[in-house]
Amino acid sequence: MFRASEFKCKEVINLQDGERMGFVYDLEIDEDTGGIKAILVPGRERTRLFGKCEGVLIPWGCIHRIGEDIILVNTSP
Repeated sequence: MFRASEFKCKEVINLQDGERMGFVYDLEIDEDTGGIKAILVPGRERTRLFGKCEGVLIPWGCIHRIGEDIILVNTSP
C-alpha cells in the first residue's frame, strides 16, 4: 500500500517511447469510492513565469507497474 505523499517521489516513465515524463505532482480521486482515478505529471512545457504549467492526466488503467522510485505507464491507445 502507498501513501498519497509517496507518489510525489516517483518518476513516471512511458513504456511506449521511454520518455521520462516527470514526477507525479497531483492525484485525481474518485469522490464516491476514494480510489485513485488518475495521476498528473507536468506537461512538456515547463512552468512559465507567473503562470501555471498544464499537466498530463494519466488514467489509472494506463499504469503498468509502480516501483519503489518509478511508475511505468503505457499511454498508447
